[in-house]
Amino acid sequence: MPFQLISSEQRDTLQDLVARIPDLEIAEITANLASLIHRVHQDIPEKRRTSTGRYSIVKALGREFYLLLQDQGLSSLDIGTQIFNCPGGNTFVRALGLKLLVESALESGNIAEIQPNFETAAGAEDWILRECASGLVRPLIKTFPDQARVWYLELVRSPDPNLRRFVSESLRPVVENRWFHKTPDYALGIITNLFQESDPYPRTSVGNSLSDWMRVDQNTAWPIVEQLINSGDSNSYWIAYRACRNLVKKQPLKVLDLLGVDEFKYKKQVYRRTDLPD
Repeated sequence: MPFQLISSEQRDTLQDLVARIPDLEIAEITANLASLIHRVHQDIPEKRRTSTGRYSIVKALGREFYLLLQDQGLSSLDIGTQIFNCPGGNTFVRALGLKLLVESALESGNIAEIQPNFETAAGAEDWILRECASGLVRPLIKTFPDQARVWYLELVRSPDPNLRRFVSESLRPVVENRWFHKTPDYALGIITNLFQESDPYPRTSVGNSLSDWMRVDQNTAWPIVEQLINSGDSNSYWIAYRACRNLVKKQPLKVLDLLGVDEFKYKKQVYRRTDLPD
């Protein structure tokens, strides 16, 4: 029998909460949601918890929540906004609020009305909320690529490095962004604006993104990395070096030649030219 993340009992609990929403204060709603997320997480078999954490619960529970709100004629935009902005809110409950906003925007076709909340999340001190935001926004990019592109080209010029990282991280060619594999120019055409990024936080994300591209489409990524190396910019070179962190495991000599070095270090692993076979 396939594993069900949200049990029928937990779904009933959520349905009961939705039915009572008109009579509850937002703080009570968020407290109930925090308790439900905790219960779902506790019910996950221990062997699955590494791959199925609270972020997965937020996505699954948020979808269920959205459908129940629709059935009751309640606004997921209004409720999602209130949940996200509830003072002292639990991180994953706030992320669930973002998920409701995504579902609302997918339905309305208007991502502009939820952008301020995503920018708040992306710029938050809470790094878990930042990570959730960069993942939850991806369906909007796929469904409304033109709107998202305009938004992202504004964010890459933001003075806030957290917002610049949000752009790069949400555009990585991961499973949810598999459509990039056929249209790499979309994502790469945006993050090219960060190829001279000086702040370590977004710069690392850009390097990681190009490292992903090296695995997905080396024919596209390789010339970009070459250009970064040859640009003469130290930040660009750092990004190029980071982009080779996975490729060096399989083709160490090719990477060393590309970077013009005799040694490549990543974490505890060191690849030396002198250690390689002739």
